[in-house]
Amino acid sequence: MRNVQIGVCGWGDQHDLYTQGVRSRDKLSVYAGHFPIVELDSSFYAILPQRNYEAWVRETPDRFGFVVKAYQALTGHQRTDVPTDRSQLFRQFEVSIQPLVNAGKLKTLLFQFPPWFDCTREHVQYVRACRREMAKYPFAVEFRHQSWFEEKYRERTLDFLRQLQATHVICDEPQAGRGSVPIVVGVTHEALSLVRFHGRNIAGWRDPGEGQKWRDVRYLYRYSEAELAEWVPRIEQIASEAEEVCILFNNNSGGDAVANAKQFSNMLGLQPSGLNPRQMELFTLEKEG
Repeated sequence: MRNVQIGVCGWGDQHDLYTQGVRSRDKLSVYAGHFPIVELDSSFYAILPQRNYEAWVRETPDRFGFVVKAYQALTGHQRTDVPTDRSQLFRQFEVSIQPLVNAGKLKTLLFQFPPWFDCTREHVQYVRACRREMAKYPFAVEFRHQSWFEEKYRERTLDFLRQLQATHVICDEPQAGRGSVPIVVGVTHEALSLVRFHGRNIAGWRDPGEGQKWRDVRYLYRYSEAELAEWVPRIEQIASEAEEVCILFNNNSGGDAVANAKQFSNMLGLQPSGLNPRQMELFTLEKEG
């Protein structure tokens, strides 16, 4: 499956990849020696300056790709202090990502809508408006409210995304009520399919516990080999319908994402190419030279 690429969500906290003393500013370059894609999460929390993207372009090889998470005020997560007219925010966000666009390293924009963003006429129109604002770019949609995939709406939701020329984000996550979605395998854009593994920590998904940071608990999970094996035929099916498949592991809390990403890559028989040279390989080459 040459059209399948695997990475993880964020590179800063993937401690298994970094030797002691690796500086924060060097971590992406090291990461890009292991994986060909990454999800950029910091873009969710702020509209970043172009210089950040310019640095990340320099630190990654030519064929490296970024899945860029849309700024939270554009997806409805930030519900206060947001201008009524979001067009200005869309333009600011669009300007910020241009270094990735110009370098050919933007895989897709990821519009992940919040758990309370249910399937209503108003929300359908808002997704349509987001797509219109970002019409020039590859565009992926992750719904997190179960109503979008109820039996009466599931096919209509997928058809809606096809009409928008948007990628349906296929998720593996705990089945914990309305704020979680089932596994819905469907390719809605032939150019790209996106699969995200969030873990299956049902208890942590519902309630992280008093005094606990929700993110630290929610994504604390390591997939077993048997659980990953369930996905092999699914990925084969997806890869037969999409020109490219990007798989991202988001089970980061306990350092499990990198291990599971490498494990699944081996299970699929993937051999990523075009990566950055790894540090030890650099030292070996220098010594032999």
